[in-house]
Amino acid sequence: MHFQGVGLCLGLLFITAKADFVDDGVEVEDFSESSDESDFKDEPSSGTIKYKTPQPIGEVYFTETFDSGNLSGWVLSKAKKDDMDSEISIYDGRWEIEELKENQVPGDRGLVLKSKAKHHAISAVLEKPFIFADKPLIVQYEVNFQDGIDCGGAYVKLLADTGDLILENFYDKTSYTIMFGPDKCGEDYKLHLIFRHKHPKTGVFEEKHAKPPDVDLKEFFTDRKTHLYTLVMNPDDTFEILIDQKVVNQGTLLEDVVPPINPPREIDDPNDRKPEEWDDRAKIPDPTAVKPEDWDEKEPIQIEDPSAVKPDGWLDDEPKFIPNPKAEKPEDWSDSMDGEWEAPHIPNPACQIGCGEWKPPMIDNPKYKGIWRPPMINNPNYQGIWSPQKIPNPDYFEDDHPFLLTSFSALGLELWSMTPDIYFDNFIICSEKEVADQWAADGWELKIMVANANEPGVLRQLTTAAEERPWLWLMYLVMAGLPIALVTSFCWPRKVKKKYEDIGPKKADLCQLPSKAALEQEPEEEKAPEKPEDLQEEKKPSETEVVIVEKEEVIGEPEEKSEEDAETIEGQEEMTKLSKSGSEDEMKDADESTGSGDAPVKSLRKRRVRKD
Repeated sequence: MHFQGVGLCLGLLFITAKADFVDDGVEVEDFSESSDESDFKDEPSSGTIKYKTPQPIGEVYFTETFDSGNLSGWVLSKAKKDDMDSEISIYDGRWEIEELKENQVPGDRGLVLKSKAKHHAISAVLEKPFIFADKPLIVQYEVNFQDGIDCGGAYVKLLADTGDLILENFYDKTSYTIMFGPDKCGEDYKLHLIFRHKHPKTGVFEEKHAKPPDVDLKEFFTDRKTHLYTLVMNPDDTFEILIDQKVVNQGTLLEDVVPPINPPREIDDPNDRKPEEWDDRAKIPDPTAVKPEDWDEKEPIQIEDPSAVKPDGWLDDEPKFIPNPKAEKPEDWSDSMDGEWEAPHIPNPACQIGCGEWKPPMIDNPKYKGIWRPPMINNPNYQGIWSPQKIPNPDYFEDDHPFLLTSFSALGLELWSMTPDIYFDNFIICSEKEVADQWAADGWELKIMVANANEPGVLRQLTTAAEERPWLWLMYLVMAGLPIALVTSFCWPRKVKKKYEDIGPKKADLCQLPSKAALEQEPEEEKAPEKPEDLQEEKKPSETEVVIVEKEEVIGEPEEKSEEDAETIEGQEEMTKLSKSGSEDEMKDADESTGSGDAPVKSLRKRRVRKD
């Protein structure tokens, strides 16, 4: 137990010391190990990361890094929204190219939505249109809600390749093929995947919404970190949605969208009508039931309590409220302007028991039964719930390959937000996952490395949390005092417990009187006193020994205990006197006086026994 306590004590001391030296922050210095794992060619130096603008390694349809510092190739919308006042219908939201507010990677810039509560619209043409055929579609970009988000979106629209597409007229009703990205309003956090599917018979486009993800999206909107959003649509009609390269939603375009791609084969006949004689009542009143004769429907629900009695002291003629006799008319009160002045009313002090007309309290009427109604029985003529008959759906079609959507030729951001400073960066549209992954490694992963390196230390996080919740300081105090209390309880010196106990009666130890020769040697032994250490060793028996006091009886005639005790104490007192004087004559007398008498003498002998 002793060694276990020492080990626990040392462990607590180590933990406490380690906690005291936790660094409040980490400089962006050595990322060589992470760089090797992520195949980065550039190594950090001088406490920073050497950033290089990402370059695609394969075929792409669109890329944008904004590192050039200008919006070359992007077109600001000059359109207006329909059915809105002219002042708020225009797309006058401001866009800027900036670095991140926090965890900047030097040289890396992005597109930032700057205006609050305004409409924003900006778009750019692809290097070449994407045609849905036998290659996957991969759309990937970064978003950072730098100030959080109250209500607004950060989704992109892939604008349909139509002959009349003019980017300056880009607005909310511009035809698009796919809309993808995060959106939030209130406490509803969404990750949209909406595509417009063309009806092969009517030619009408219908929006199809992918099922919502099964994960909690709130963190991606509130942590103020840069997140990577990726959409993968495959020619086999499957799709995947990833956040930070982790799948959060997947399914098929045929089964996991609402409304479904293919309409039902049959529909309700719009010309079918319910017959007038159709009885769809499952229960009806029993026609044979008769109201009982003693059923009185006129009885009220409640009646006055007949056993109630007006309390003594009730004042029927006193009002419940009276004018305040201490109130005075204000000096500035004008009867002509303010009307006749009346003192404010106060509760009547005379109404201690009650005032006004007394009425007994109301109780439930035991005779009340309510309106009589016949019991319900099964309807013998019940025909079930009517529904119109089915007919073949004239608009039915079966699209086994919904991946073949309308081609698109531009990418646009058409947004409205109540929170500014939404950051966009590193757009890419391609068909190879390896190209998108390398694009993310050269851009997004650097941001994550910097953000992780700049994460505040434990102490700073605790302090920040306590600033928002002052009651946490009390918790910190308790948690800090707990290790100290444990260290003190295990490491503080303890009182040494007695390792032996005297077994036997707690009387003064009785011993045989020393002989004359022993008394003569005593003065010589006093001249050479033993060392204190020797004395202590002699006084203290070993841990494995116990002193046992045994009684030895001298053979003789037994006497009463009182006489034996008296003679023993008398002999002990005389022995003490003799040892002080050192006189041989007195010692002889003591021997004679002690040894005299017919009563036998009892002596005590100490013996040490080793514990097993």
